[in-house]
Amino acid sequence: MSKSPLSEPLTIRLPLDVLADIEKIAAASDRKRSWVIVRALKAYLAGEGADILAIAKGREQIAAGDVHDMDDVIKEIEAIVNSKAA
Repeated sequence: MSKSPLSEPLTIRLPLDVLADIEKIAAASDRKRSWVIVRALKAYLAGEGADILAIAKGREQIAAGDVHDMDDVIKEIEAIVNSKAA
């Protein structure tokens, strides 16, 4: 299995309590601190980060005019529901 390409090293300052927890997790799992931090960032990006990126993408689509009128969408949904009920 090939490793993902890595960025240049980053410098980050963390609250001491957060760093202490990262170090405890790293020691308990026999991993490096950077492994724990990358896992934490990936979990964030999969959850809240993904939501933020989706909102940003939606805003870009709106700015580009890639939108649908809500009344038209509702009419289409009603037409689909009415045709299925018949």
